[in-house]
Amino acid sequence: MRGLKDKVVIVTGGGGGIGGATCRRFAAAGARVAVFDINTEAADRTVASIAEAGGAARAFACDITDHAAVVAAVQAVEVALGPVHVLVNNAGWDVFRLFKDSTPDEWQKLIAINLVGALNLHHAVLPGMLARRAGRIVNIASDAARVGSSGEAVYAACKAGLVGFSKTLAREHARHGITVNVVCPGPTDTALFAGYKEGAGNPEKLDEAFRRAVPMGRIGQPEDLPGAILFFASDDAGYITGQVLSVSGGLTMAG
Repeated sequence: MRGLKDKVVIVTGGGGGIGGATCRRFAAAGARVAVFDINTEAADRTVASIAEAGGAARAFACDITDHAAVVAAVQAVEVALGPVHVLVNNAGWDVFRLFKDSTPDEWQKLIAINLVGALNLHHAVLPGMLARRAGRIVNIASDAARVGSSGEAVYAACKAGLVGFSKTLAREHARHGITVNVVCPGPTDTALFAGYKEGAGNPEKLDEAFRRAVPMGRIGQPEDLPGAILFFASDDAGYITGQVLSVSGGLTMAG
């Protein structure tokens, strides 16, 4: 895709399944990738895989729920790699529990990681993008935000909030050359999804149910997501903002 070579890209949760696949794809396109993750070992593994393939990446330990830590990490990226051109808010966390059985402590953790973390990253990168009158932001939400998902009430609420926030920022900053779009994964074979299935108590049965429900007949893989993410980050999507794209094998077909 056009316009990704030499761009500086931050990917949160870059040590995980979708995040790692996205980091590797950006690096393969010639971008310089800042791999953000609270798990430093996971971030280092992503960086090592990129370096082995001849790409450019650096790992940055970052707790996205801590505003000051996020600001410091973004500043460190700018010193090490240059101004941030692309932000991908991918980090997330979930727990499978019916809302009536959930606790306020769980709500706060879900909100802090899945919504406040993204707010912190936007707040840290937007000033630079505004000064340069250019930027791409891609927020990773979930189809749970679009159609709901049993056992994920607060997670779905956070991701729905991220969709609304993204559309609002897209309106506020379109005239500044900044686009904000959303990718919504469906069920995807990641550690997050594995934890969701374990919480449901019967992972094999749930896995098969999802497989039957997806028109394409399989659970998504992390490598299924980067194409949509890189498209929104590229020059090819320069006239697209405030949009939401599901990558779900046809499980959801929201208009």
